[in-house]
Parts: sequence; C-alpha cells; structure tokens
Amino acid sequence: MASIFTRIIKRELPGHIVAEDDHHIAILDIFPVKEGHTLVIPKKEVDDLFDLEPQEVASLFVFAQKVARAIEAEIPCRRVGVAVVGLEVPHAHVHLVPINAVTDLDFTNKLSISDKRLGEIQKILSRRYAEIWGS
Repeated sequence: MASIFTRIIKRELPGHIVAEDDHHIAILDIFPVKEGHTLVIPKKEVDDLFDLEPQEVASLFVFAQKVARAIEAEIPCRRVGVAVVGLEVPHAHVHLVPINAVTDLDFTNKLSISDKRLGEIQKILSRRYAEIWGS
C-alpha cells in the first residue's frame, strides 16, 4: 500500500507543496512544531532514509538546502533545524524546522494551524523558493 506521502506525490491526496523537482517534494507538515515546518521527501518510496543509495541521500539534502534557504528568507528564525525521525510515516523524509533554540525541535509539542494558514505559508515559501532558485 502506498504511503500517505506517495499519495500526495501522485496528487491522490492534497498537500501544501512548497517545492518539487523530478525526484523530491517539499510539503508543509500538517502537525508542525513551528510555523514553516516542512517535510522534504524523496519521490522514491523507501521506509528508511539510509536505505536510499548514497547519491540519492546527497541529492535529497541538496534539495533540502534549497528549501531551507526559502524558509530562512521568510520565517523569522535563527536557523533551520534538521531532523530525521521517520517513525510516523513509513516513507523516508527530512524535517526542516525554523528554530530559535534547540528546544524548538520538540516533536511532542505540535501546533494546531488552520488549513487556511497552512495555505498562506505554502504560498509564501513556494514563491520565495521560485525567486531564489528560478523554478
């Protein structure tokens, strides 16, 4: 059975898409720990990030770097934190979280953000991504 991320990639389910290329997609987390919390996902469905080929991991992180630059440009933060947890969805993904302190990466403290607000953040980040990277 396809993961929820694969279903979003295939447009079978909605997702707040921030950026996308041939091999990756970045979507807003619907249970974020901070506004702007974005998931960077390989389109290839594999459960564990480290089961990807080395070049696929490298490519994923290059894409994540581009997305992080858009987040930094639009969401007030000291840094974009990175986490690989991978317990909730059986599809490799990287969390990019705007942070001001290490405690901002507390995944037990989820925010409730309306779909309308997620849509606003998605538009802001995807526009900035396109401005920076030209796509």
